[in-house]
Amino acid sequence: MAKDKRVLVTGGTGLVGKGIEMAIHSPSYKGNLENEEWIFLGSKEGDLRKYEDTKKIFDKYKPTHVIHLAALVGGLFKNMRLKLQFYNDNHAINSNILQCAQEAKVEKLISCLSTCIFPDKTPYPIDETMVHNGAPHPSNEGYAYAKRMLEVQTRLYNEQFGTNFVTVIPTNIFGPYDNYNLEDSHVIPGLIHKCHIAMSKGTDFVVWGSGKPLRQFIFSKDLGELFVWVMNEYKSSEPIILSVGEEDEVSIGDVAKMVAEAMNFKGNVVFDTSKADGQFKKTASNKKLMTLNPNVKFTPIKEAIKQSVDWFEQNFDKARK
Repeated sequence: MAKDKRVLVTGGTGLVGKGIEMAIHSPSYKGNLENEEWIFLGSKEGDLRKYEDTKKIFDKYKPTHVIHLAALVGGLFKNMRLKLQFYNDNHAINSNILQCAQEAKVEKLISCLSTCIFPDKTPYPIDETMVHNGAPHPSNEGYAYAKRMLEVQTRLYNEQFGTNFVTVIPTNIFGPYDNYNLEDSHVIPGLIHKCHIAMSKGTDFVVWGSGKPLRQFIFSKDLGELFVWVMNEYKSSEPIILSVGEEDEVSIGDVAKMVAEAMNFKGNVVFDTSKADGQFKKTASNKKLMTLNPNVKFTPIKEAIKQSVDWFEQNFDKARK
C-alpha cells in the first residue's frame, strides 16, 4: 500500500542521512512511520550528476518530499586540490535534483548548504541575510560557489514555478558513519583516526595547523532532528542556519584534546604549524532557529565526541577511511 508521505533523502547513506535515520527512529519522533516511507538513497542507485539517472530515481520512488544531502564533499585539503571538480559536480547534482523535484511536483524540497558559503571577510556573527555579501574563503571556493548557486536556484524555482523549496545551512557536522579518511575527512573524524593511529603506534598525536581556528560543531543526530523539524514545521522559503549557539564555538586545539580524552590517549598532542589552518572563524548566529524552535536541545560536544569515538572504535573495520 502506498504511503501518504514518501521522503527521498539523497546522500542518505552518509553522515547526515544516518543522523536523520537515527532521528526518525528515536522515541521523541513525532511523525507516524506507519504512514511514511523514507528512502535513504545511496550512490549505487544512480549518478546524480546525470539528469537521466536522476529522473529514473524520481520516477521509481515518486517522492512527496525530498531532503537533498548528496554532494561531493571533503576536508580542507581536498577542497584546495579539486576546486573545479567541486564546483562542476555539485552544480550538476543540484541542478538535476531541483529540476526533477519541480517536474515531479514534490510538496517540499530541503537542500543542504554549508557555512563555508559565507564571505571570508565579514562581520560576525554571520546570519542568513549575508550569504552573497562577498567572496568566500579561497581555500574552498569551488564548493562554496556551487552551494551558493543552489541557494539562488532554489529562490528562482520558487519564483518561476511556485515550488516549496528551501535551503538550510548547518555548521560543521560530525557523528557516527562519518568519513575518517586522513586526506579527505573533516576535522573531528580526521582527528579521531589520527589519534587512533598514534595510540596504536605509540607516537605523538599530530594535529595539522595551529589548533587556533574556531568552529561551531553540530552532532549528526541533532541535525537530523532539525531536518525533520524543517520539513514539518518551518513554513518560510528563506534560508535558515541550523547550528549550536555562538557561545558553543570551540577551537580545533580544544577539540583535539577532547578526542584524546575520549580515546584515553595519554601521549603528547602536537600541532604542526607548517600545515594550513584554513578560515580562522565563521561564527554563525542561530537566533532565527532559536526564535522559531526555542525548545531545541543540542548534545554537549564532549558527549557527542565520545559517542562518535565509540562508534569508530566499534566499527573500525567498516568505517570509511
